[in-house]
Amino acid sequence: MTTEFDLGRLLAERGAERYELHGRYLNHQLPRMLHTIGFDKVYERGEGAYFWDADGNDYLDMLAGFGVMGLGRHHPVVRKALHDVLDASLADLTRFDCQPLPGLLAEKLLTHSPHLDRVFFGNSGTEAVETALKFARYATGKPRVLYCDHAFHGLTTGSLSVNGESAFRDGFVPLLPDTAVPLGDLDALARELKKGDVAALVVEPIQGKGVHEAPPGYLRSAQELLRRHKALLIADEVQTGLGRTGDFYAYQHEDGVEPDLVCVAKALSGGYVPVGATLGKDWIFKKVYSSMDRVLVHSASFGSNAQAMAAGLAVLSVMENEQIVANARATGDLLRSRLTELIGKYELLADVRGRGLMIGIEFGRPRSLKLRSRWTMLQAARKGLFAQMVVVPLLQRHRILTQVSGDHLEVIKLIPPLVVGEKEVDRFVDAFTDVMDDAHSGSGLMWDFGKTLVKQAVANR
Repeated sequence: MTTEFDLGRLLAERGAERYELHGRYLNHQLPRMLHTIGFDKVYERGEGAYFWDADGNDYLDMLAGFGVMGLGRHHPVVRKALHDVLDASLADLTRFDCQPLPGLLAEKLLTHSPHLDRVFFGNSGTEAVETALKFARYATGKPRVLYCDHAFHGLTTGSLSVNGESAFRDGFVPLLPDTAVPLGDLDALARELKKGDVAALVVEPIQGKGVHEAPPGYLRSAQELLRRHKALLIADEVQTGLGRTGDFYAYQHEDGVEPDLVCVAKALSGGYVPVGATLGKDWIFKKVYSSMDRVLVHSASFGSNAQAMAAGLAVLSVMENEQIVANARATGDLLRSRLTELIGKYELLADVRGRGLMIGIEFGRPRSLKLRSRWTMLQAARKGLFAQMVVVPLLQRHRILTQVSGDHLEVIKLIPPLVVGEKEVDRFVDAFTDVMDDAHSGSGLMWDFGKTLVKQAVANR
């Protein structure tokens, strides 16, 4: 008996129901939020750093699926690799053999961090962090992991225990007995380490929430403190890794930093197949997997599957052959410098920061009385509304997708595909300048929308 399934026909018949279906069967607040801010678009296809709606209008993607689309959408090399691996009909996930693709991908990944020796493959960034937490605790025999204020390491229970934002943690306690320290505060780190029960410090070299970079010298000094107290350094490179910040890993911006465990995911997928990886030192893996009885003490049902491994190998090949890391550095420097030049022009623009193609644009209290009164109105209703006021016209007027960098933050984060270039920089800067001109006029549709956001914020209290 032949089973017929026509995906194209299904989408043609039911695709228009997308928002209704999501509201009925999935997270009902997502379509509600998208309708409220006017983000309820219908995108038909994507390629590279762009996607298109049904009318053929192009949209510039400065979000990259929260960093997943490092190479943009549907890179032909990654796409071909997936066709090839499906056509090969491999005996995948037997669980009682050793397929070649996981070993080949691990070998290739480790060439970018030569001080590390082994890799565990899971399915996501939060799984990569969970693995690092488990391995650090077992290898050191200590129960507590330190993390930084405002950190984001994932939303499963273990990674949530090292999440620095209470909004994500509220209602899910009790969590693991982990402890927050301020990013960059070596004295706070030293005080916790003296208690003798710390297994590791997990840190984003550049925090995704707010785009805050660890101060110069912090990672190296923290590493020295940790080693002195027989604790580990875990670098969470889930978003910053694979070229995002202009080096293969963000921790490599600082000489002498060699984390004991490194977590990666997102861009390694090529935007197709979920994958996460935890890279670590040989002695840590050998302690966790200390005997044949412990061979499955940590595993993942879909980890190391052939499709994910093929996608990862193709991604690393493209990164090397197309000089993706160098492009991220050069294009990021250009975009950041162009935006920094605008700080003196716009009093609402407070700061531009970041590395490579991970850039934070922060807004702040203006000087002039008219703008200050409007700013105060927004802040009284809910912090972060002005940044949302900028994000919306960037999409509605200029067809550019961006994101606010976190709840209650007046920061927009730019994390576009790493393949963008000068053309995309020009388009974004021109659009941003237009929106900021409107904001500084003190009137018009942008401030009318701000009043709508204020009413919505007050209604939700």
